[in-house]
Amino acid sequence: MRAIKAFPLLTAEEEHALGTRLKNDNDLEAAQQLIVSHLRLVVSIARGYLGYGLPQSDLIQEGNIGLMKAVKRFDPDRGVRLVSFAMHWIKAEMNEYIVRNWRLVKTATTKAQRKLFFNLRSMKNGHETLHPDEVKRIARELNVKPEEVMEMEYRLNGHEISLDAHIDDDGDESFSPIAYLEDESPEPSEHLEIKQTETAQSVGLSKALESLDERSRRVLEARWLTENATSTLHDLAAEFNVSAERIRQIEQKAMQKIKTLMLAA
Repeated sequence: MRAIKAFPLLTAEEEHALGTRLKNDNDLEAAQQLIVSHLRLVVSIARGYLGYGLPQSDLIQEGNIGLMKAVKRFDPDRGVRLVSFAMHWIKAEMNEYIVRNWRLVKTATTKAQRKLFFNLRSMKNGHETLHPDEVKRIARELNVKPEEVMEMEYRLNGHEISLDAHIDDDGDESFSPIAYLEDESPEPSEHLEIKQTETAQSVGLSKALESLDERSRRVLEARWLTENATSTLHDLAAEFNVSAERIRQIEQKAMQKIKTLMLAA
């Protein structure tokens, strides 16, 4: 806001000269001076739309687009100041932005509904709910159905709920929709990290198994590493003609070696 106020206003003669340079020579420097000298107009108009709950910075940005469109079409020889000509374009861009984004729903579609959307608040007597007679009056003046007036009033009076938790004066965080709307599944980066970890562990396990002797590798595979790893200590004891205790010792030693190798990797 301080930067905008630093740009000086133009006199009628300066504005006409700049407009002529832009029109005849496509002088972009002249266009820039016309734009920055009217930025405070955009801010002033944006303040009138703050009641719709949209960020003022976004409204100003959209208004600036309208201002640039006005400057592009400005004809200094018509005897109309740019401020009067630009107001229509600035408001038009802000109106379109509000209709597209307010409450993230398409509030108004027809020309009459848009007129109702932007005029209902000013036509109401106070903040109370509309009486049937008021509904009929507004519907008649704006050429819409009474049902449309009532529906629009309901939308305008609706309150949005913040997804984020609110911190009260005591520093406690209140319950908010984000607590139960949050997706607890891993994010794409976490998925990638998990996959990379699993791949590294698989490669590390394969290398560790290769370092074992044949009997130790056979014991681990039969006990843990095959799809149908159901062999018991006694089954393997019979296969290698040793005691079950000896198979348990081989298994324990092989598991310890693999753990050490994978931690070192």
